Amino acid sequence: MKGYFAIGAEGISKPMNLGALMRTANAFGASFVFSVNAEDRTKVAYKSDTSRTFKTVPYYQWESIDEIVLPRECQMVGIELTDDAVDLPEFKHPRMAAYVLGPERGNLSPEMQAKCAHIIKIPTNFCINVSLAGALVMYDRVRSMGGWRDRPIMPGGPKV
Repeated sequence: MKGYFAIGAEGISKPMNLGALMRTANAFGASFVFSVNAEDRTKVAYKSDTSRTFKTVPYYQWESIDEIVLPRECQMVGIELTDDAVDLPEFKHPRMAAYVLGPERGNLSPEMQAKCAHIIKIPTNFCINVSLAGALVMYDRVRSMGGWRDRPIMPGGPKV
């Protein structure tokens, strides 16, 4: 799979959620992880990241949206339940993307949404945990861009 991706959150407040997001990003091969305007107590999230992502994957802590610096041609993709968001199963992921989630018990700010080239949503009835939402988006990216064969038409996996 060519390209790269990053994942982060705006206004995240729970160290365990950020640690879980970092650990999952590491497992799926993210190029970097970031936070924007995170609460101070999340700045020790590495303590809840048992894979020690910070030793192999860069982590950027930006204090504001204005500080965000992405690589050239990297597209910001917001993950938010809005009426005009594209459903994740129908979204074609950019080759170079930085996915951003909203805070716990909140939404991506209007400023962050304006910075995004795309807004996508996970087709659920209500918001889910931020680290779980990140995992679903990363899985969908890997699944849709990884060159996997189409699923079999009958239950079960392909016979090798």
